[in-house]
Amino acid sequence: MKIESQLEKISSFKHLELLANQVVEGFISGMHKSPFHGFSAEFAEHKIYNSGESTKHIDWKLFAKTDRLYTKRYEEETNLRCHIILDNSSSMHYPVLQKDQLFYENKIGFSVLASAVLMNILKKQRDAVGLSIYSDEYEFYSPEKGSDRHHRMLLDKLENTLKKGEDSKTTDTVSFLHQIAENIHRRSMVILFTDMFQSEDEKKIFKALQHLKHNKHKVVVFHVYDKKTELTFDFDNIPKKFVDVETGETVNLFSENIKIEYEKQVLKYFNDIANTCMQYRIQYVPVSVGENFEKIISTYLAEKQKFG
Repeated sequence: MKIESQLEKISSFKHLELLANQVVEGFISGMHKSPFHGFSAEFAEHKIYNSGESTKHIDWKLFAKTDRLYTKRYEEETNLRCHIILDNSSSMHYPVLQKDQLFYENKIGFSVLASAVLMNILKKQRDAVGLSIYSDEYEFYSPEKGSDRHHRMLLDKLENTLKKGEDSKTTDTVSFLHQIAENIHRRSMVILFTDMFQSEDEKKIFKALQHLKHNKHKVVVFHVYDKKTELTFDFDNIPKKFVDVETGETVNLFSENIKIEYEKQVLKYFNDIANTCMQYRIQYVPVSVGENFEKIISTYLAEKQKFG
């Protein structure tokens, strides 16, 4: 995916919205090559007709073109409630961006743009979206709504997370996920963007994720990571000082000395997370910074089709 240069630097939610819209429009234009061929027809103004519904609002012109039954949608209709959760701890602001890099080339920027992309889709489909942001505190919460004013406000909040302060932010993920779970009252799709770098007991984290599933919510975890350095540990083999961005702890080492064991342990960690999420019936999707957004959009669309 290539984003035009004039949109690469953002200074307001309007630019973030334009970037998100460009990603979504690019995805829609390529739908004829994807498993979601035919979905674009209902993307903005229509939904698939279900047997037993009134035929009053069937779009017969669209039926003549597609040989499929769709009904027209109206402003007051809201078929889905979605709550997006964003981990804003210091580890999510890795890698540290250089002046010539784009804001979405680290984990928090990638997650912010991915969230804006999903919000764009939700807006097109007139669905309601809410947002929670946490780090060392529960920074922001807004319930699910569908108005344009609400959408603009959430985009503004997302953009503000890109501004990293000097202080390191650890996080008590377990406590905040439990709080967020208590705030989501009506059945929703819950989408979490996090790098899964937590100091808490893994079992407690998954109990918190399981709590998010109460009231029959559907939970999707996008595990965001930097493939080059966090997965394959691809560093020059010269002495380096590695700094924990949340605790400030340091360690000096040659990357080549631990690369094989590191990759082995990281792969085991990813597999353990995937297996545990499967056990709890949580959709787990690892996504690397630098990938396009097709995996995120496709996952959302597939999960929405199953949400019903």
